[in-house]
Amino acid sequence: FIRVPDRMGSQNVLFVLLLGMMNPLYPISGTASSRSDDGSSPRITLHRPFFYFGQTYNQIYVNHNGHLTFQSPWSATTPQRFPLNATKDIIAPFWMDLDNREIGQVYYNQYTSGSVLQQATRDINDYFPSMNFNANWVFVATWYEVAYYPNSGTRTTVQAVLISGGQFSFVLMNYGIIASTSREVQAGYDTINSIHHFIIPGSFSSSATGSNSIFRRSSNVNLPGRWAFRTDEGSREFKSSTFPVTIL
Repeated sequence: FIRVPDRMGSQNVLFVLLLGMMNPLYPISGTASSRSDDGSSPRITLHRPFFYFGQTYNQIYVNHNGHLTFQSPWSATTPQRFPLNATKDIIAPFWMDLDNREIGQVYYNQYTSGSVLQQATRDINDYFPSMNFNANWVFVATWYEVAYYPNSGTRTTVQAVLISGGQFSFVLMNYGIIASTSREVQAGYDTINSIHHFIIPGSFSSSATGSNSIFRRSSNVNLPGRWAFRTDEGSREFKSSTFPVTIL
């Protein structure tokens, strides 16, 4: 950490500057989903198959309430704690009641070449250095400056990034500005019958949102605001080490 002189507000300024230098977000671009409360994208055909804990998917839905599903769209607004022991595979970077009808956009994009694949290859090799990984497909879903229901005027930005190459697949969850709310939020993933599941620490707590959101201040890959998981069939563990950012 870099220590600055003890002046009023200096610690908060330093924290903001550090977050700015270590931006965890991938490019925000692509197709904008419809403006609809509790809506979803249309069925998106994937340009490459995505392996998710024993399942192989060729389609996905970006649901406006902060989650991705594969088999069908899903409108669930109130987070239910994983494991659900249900029949869905779910990737939920920010599951709560969001509303993009007036504020914000929900974007999705796929990449099979270019700088985003290069970035994904570097990131995964940094986080999982023994794999010699080469990304051939990236899918980025961004909930960009969306409001909490009902059109609260708040703005929150989060991402789910799906990355595949060969038989390997990964999910990144990236966090930008997160507006404050007293409502519950869950971040993590679940699988059919919950054989694999994970909840990012801070979910369902008052520290999940706001300027000091634990989602923005923590990581399991030493980049505040990013969590990375291996999700292919061979995966048994997520990277368990955490590197929380603390205001000095």
